This record gives sequence, structure tokens and C-alpha cells, in this order.
Amino acid sequence: MPSHLPSRIPNPRVILAVVLLAVFSFALLQSLISPVLPALQEELGTTPTLITWVMTAFLLSASVCTPVVGRLGDRYGKDRLLVVSLAALAVGSVLSALAPGIELMLAGRVVQGVGGGVLPLAFGVIRDEIPKEKAPNAVGIAAALAAVGGGVGIVLAGPLTDAFGLRALFWIPAALTVAAAVAAHAVVPPSPSRNPSPISWLATGLLAGWLVALLVPLSQATRWGWASPAVMTPLAAAVLLAIAWFTVENRSDRPLIDMRMMRLPAVWTTNLVSLLFGIALFAVMTFLPVFVQTPPEAGYGFGASVTQAGLMLLPMTVTMFFAGLASAPLARHFGARQVLVAASALNAAAIALLAFGHDSRWLVPVALTLLGGSLGIGFSTMTNVIVAAVRPEQTGVANGVTANVRTIGGSLGVALMTAIIGAHTPAAGPPAETGYTYGFAVLGIAGLAALAVATLLPGPGGAGPTARSRQYR
Repeated sequence: MPSHLPSRIPNPRVILAVVLLAVFSFALLQSLISPVLPALQEELGTTPTLITWVMTAFLLSASVCTPVVGRLGDRYGKDRLLVVSLAALAVGSVLSALAPGIELMLAGRVVQGVGGGVLPLAFGVIRDEIPKEKAPNAVGIAAALAAVGGGVGIVLAGPLTDAFGLRALFWIPAALTVAAAVAAHAVVPPSPSRNPSPISWLATGLLAGWLVALLVPLSQATRWGWASPAVMTPLAAAVLLAIAWFTVENRSDRPLIDMRMMRLPAVWTTNLVSLLFGIALFAVMTFLPVFVQTPPEAGYGFGASVTQAGLMLLPMTVTMFFAGLASAPLARHFGARQVLVAASALNAAAIALLAFGHDSRWLVPVALTLLGGSLGIGFSTMTNVIVAAVRPEQTGVANGVTANVRTIGGSLGVALMTAIIGAHTPAAGPPAETGYTYGFAVLGIAGLAALAVATLLPGPGGAGPTARSRQYR
């Protein structure tokens, strides 16, 4: 009689279902809050500038924590860190749900940012546990679900608020992430590959330092003055800290982010496109709901309710999902570079429509449909490019970097839009329409830059095993 029963063989389909639940939980939490920022501002009794920090604090925390969590996942196991990330999302949600004022609300959002590691960990688990021939499609589904979850959050924000109140937008994600954490703990097996090198906490501190020094003054520049010491000093510090961070990482034998990996053509081009896409994504998700809720008496806007604003963004959600599913077949047929170039062109066209056609109610859904197609195809393709370009033990940190630069782009986009719209806001009343026009135009410039960078992505074989081995010698 055997001394112990044979270990249960994990079912890849069950593992994928749990990973998808984790991804959806994270994506839903990311976006539920943006449509209700005006109502949340009123309930908390805070200012328009401070309320945007409900988004910025989360993005900034995620920017710092995502590569760290991805690196910890490579060292201690993606399965363990996936549970930790989901638990952080739940704890942060509870803190925000109980917050009596803006201070605790922001603290909860910072804790939620630790959960930014969910995406790279999920992609790493897929690479480890899903059969190789099915992994690209599974990655495409996960990336599409990450995108569609963000859109679903915007659509559901209004009905959930009407039915259960504003705080339900924190309690419901808390329950969902707890369920995802329990399921992940029960189902996801230990990671088969580990990177045993320790974490560089110096690099972590420098990364956090330059991100904070960059994003805080950008978001507050209209209040403090662009030429004021309060803005110029931290921006100068951000440059110095970023140089120090790069130097430390480049010389370290245990870097937080391997700069040799980052120099791979497929990796640096994909990450730069991800950064530029993130600028548009988070800025649109944050400011377009506010724009469409503005009463027409202001000279623009549609006077939409929170629910109506969410429904106006529904086309983006639907096209994100189906475009994400189509990304892997399209990349196999046309090549990743052509697909990413097409996605970038759609992105630029969509933002241009928002900048110059936002006064037409019917053009806004058209622009969002194009944007959803762009983001769904683009993010799924980027993830598969990264998974194919790096070694298996670096999947977590590599996808962590890609998710991270997208989040940094989002932080930049929100900060820039805040500054531009703030500069065109009178002492009393809503912002002037020109603030939105100029803001969306800046996002369009980022879209054109993404199109230019996408053309530099290596063709088939450009980041294959031979090219990788030469880079790492």
C-alpha cells in the first residue's frame, strides 16, 4: 500500500479560469471609480484636483509595485504572489469603502496599487501551466479580459451606485478579489521555474523616488505654477534619480529590471508602445465620463447621468474584448509588427476624433469603438510578443515591466490631462471646452508616436532564441 496518494494533476482549463477571474477582478476595480469622481468629490467634501488623486494614487502605487511583485513572483513563486496581490486589492478596497475622508480613501487606493502585480503574474502562470500551443490564445484571452474588465467597470458604475450607493464600488470588488484569492490558492500549482537572485531594494527605492518626483509635480503644476520651485525642483530630482536608477540596474548582478533584457529590440519597442497606449487609455477612462456628464449649458457635454456615461463607453468595452480574442490569429497571419502598427493607427484616429469631434454625440461612440479595437488588439499582441522574447524564468518580471510602463503612461496621461484642463478651468464653474480639446490633442500626439515606434518592432525571428542568446552572452 503506497505511503501517500499521488499528487493531483492540475487541470489547465481550471487554472486558466481562475487566472481569468483574477485578471477580471483587477481590471474591474481599476475602472469602477472613474465615472463617479464628481459624486465622490461631493461626498468626501474635497477639491477637483484632490479627487483626481483617487486615480493617480492607484496608478502611482501600481507603477512602483508592479515590477517588484513580478520580480518577487519569479523568485518565490507566481502562485504565492498572485494570492498576495489579490489580497492587497481586497484590503485596499475595504479601506476605501470605510474612508470618511479623502486621506483614508487615498491610502486605500495606494494599498490597491500593490495588486498591480496581478497582470504579469497571471501571464506568467499561463506560460507555466497552459500547453505551449494554446498559450498564445490564452494570453490573448487574458489580455482581452483585462481590457474588457476596465470597460465593464465603467458601464456598471452607474447602475451599482444607483442600486447600492457609492461605497458599493469598493465593497463589490473586495468580495470578488477575496473569491479570486481563495480560488488561486486552491487551484494554481507552485511555479515550476524560479529566479533565486535576491531583490535589489536600492533599485526599488530609486524607482519609487523618480516616479513620485515626476508625477506629483506634473499633476499639481497648474496649482503651484509650472515655473515654480515646487514644480521644477522635484522634476530635476526625478531626472537625477532616474539616471541613478538606470546606473544601479545596469551594473547590478541582481537587477530589479534586467537592462540587458530591456535592450532586446522586441522588448524595448513593445514597452515604448505600451507606455504611449497607456497615456491615452487611462486619461480617456478618467476624463471622458466627466466630459459627457457636463451639462450642455457649459457649451459642451451631453448632461449624461453616471449610468448614461457608462453606456456611452460600452462600444469600447465590446470591441476591446473581441479585438483581443482576434489578436493571436491576426498576428499569426500578418505578423505581430503589422498588427501592432494597425492597432496604433486606430489609436491615433480614435483620439483625433475625440479631440475634434467630441461635440457630436454620435461621433463619441464611433471614436470609442475604434479605440476599443486598438487597445484590445494592441495589448494582447504586446503581451504575446514579450512572452515569446524572454526566457521562461523572466516572464513575470518582463510582463511586469510592460504592465508597469503602461501604468506609468497612464499616470502621465492623467497628470497631463489634469494640468491642461486645470489651466482652462475658471475660478467658478466647469472647465472650458478648450481644455478638453487641447488635452485630447496631446493624447493624439502620443498615439502618433506609438504608430512610429510600432514600425520598429522586429519582424519574424527578430527576437527568437538565437537573437536572445546573443543578447545574454
